Amino acid sequence: MDVITALKERKETVWLNPDLAHAEPRSGMAGYRFVYVKAAQERFMRFLPYIASAFPETAAKKGVIESALIPIPAMTAWMNADDAGIRGRVFLKDDARLPIAGSVKARGGIHEVLKIAETLAMNAGMLHPMDNYAKLDSDEFRAFFGQYKVQVGSTGNLGISIGRMAARLGFQAIVHMSCDAKQWKKDLLRSEGVIVKEYAGDYGQAVASGRKESEADEKSFFIDDENSEDLFFGYATAALRVHVQLRKLKIQVDRQHPLFLYLPCGVGGAPGGITYGFKQVFGDDVHCFFAEPVEAPCFTLGMASGKMSEICVQDIGLTGQTIADGLAVGRPSGFACERMKPLMSGAFTVSDEKLPVYQQKLMELEGIRLEPSACAGFRGLADIGRAGNGAAGADGCGTDGCGADGCDAAGAKTGGNDTAAVWKEYLDARSLTDVMDQATHIVWGTGGGPVP
Repeated sequence: MDVITALKERKETVWLNPDLAHAEPRSGMAGYRFVYVKAAQERFMRFLPYIASAFPETAAKKGVIESALIPIPAMTAWMNADDAGIRGRVFLKDDARLPIAGSVKARGGIHEVLKIAETLAMNAGMLHPMDNYAKLDSDEFRAFFGQYKVQVGSTGNLGISIGRMAARLGFQAIVHMSCDAKQWKKDLLRSEGVIVKEYAGDYGQAVASGRKESEADEKSFFIDDENSEDLFFGYATAALRVHVQLRKLKIQVDRQHPLFLYLPCGVGGAPGGITYGFKQVFGDDVHCFFAEPVEAPCFTLGMASGKMSEICVQDIGLTGQTIADGLAVGRPSGFACERMKPLMSGAFTVSDEKLPVYQQKLMELEGIRLEPSACAGFRGLADIGRAGNGAAGADGCGTDGCGADGCDAAGAKTGGNDTAAVWKEYLDARSLTDVMDQATHIVWGTGGGPVP
């Protein structure tokens, strides 16, 4: 209840998952098996020739949709200058530069569209798994897919992922966008021939309207960010790619070399899928935390209250409105909540005032452009650094003289739970404090590459 009270009061807080369970790599977990992740990865592989042909910007990498894992020493040094005490190696997973969509939504959204297209073409006898899928980039296939619609409700990034891929294949693509969606995202979609329907309400209204419209058309497919397995396992493939990237960097992940992920969270599908994939690869040696804005902490609220999707942020007096538009969701995915109950390590919230600070410093110090929502993970990195350094109680944003809500003039703690102390509790309970020098941290940069 202390966590829920802090959420009500819009204070930065940390929630630790009491149901976190042992996870054995490549095993049955959360109701699924590793084979589901492999199937999604193999589908991406089959479509490489098509992607390289239809999206010339991917041709140099032969159609592979992946982003760099970037060390950010200057950003880490800036955070440590405020006694954050971050130990270990720190990376940014630069999903803002993922091809086609420019956000974490690329893997999940594109995967589900590809599965719809593959299933339709195979059922029609037009495609075989052993074919060269470059053949799909043709007027014949575009005319065939043009009989069907693909629809989705979105705050922006999922809409770009699904809208661009569906339209390029030839589908009638319709994106139902909430009031939080940025104008440039709507303009980008419309320039690609996607129909954008705007709503005065939030993400929930956009999804409900899109689902209702799609259900009335037998040739329409609604991609449901709240309940889709195909999105979930598309996101999960990120773990297989990062595993390869870490091996190339000769970075070990085991009990003595833990891996920490800081994952910005909206409805929960993307960070949930990523967490599932990483648990399948690394088991108990990876620690996955979700990051949410204080005004829209829907996943933290759903998990901490035990009500999952049966509660929304408006129920506790929050608006759900935040500059982190990609995270502006009032109600979490029940599907993702159920999957994450034994797998996620916890969640934390961050104020809107801190996001532009992280955003600006990352651009100044590392030359990396992200949108505000993609910077949410830095809050957790700063606190776990303080906790691992034995500095429980220091709870600033890392900016001397910030003065933002929740910080005094020196950036010290003035509200919420004692976040660094909660992080320390997590590390101590797992005997991790003494091995943090060998830890690897990945802040997931979820989007912002295509921002004008």
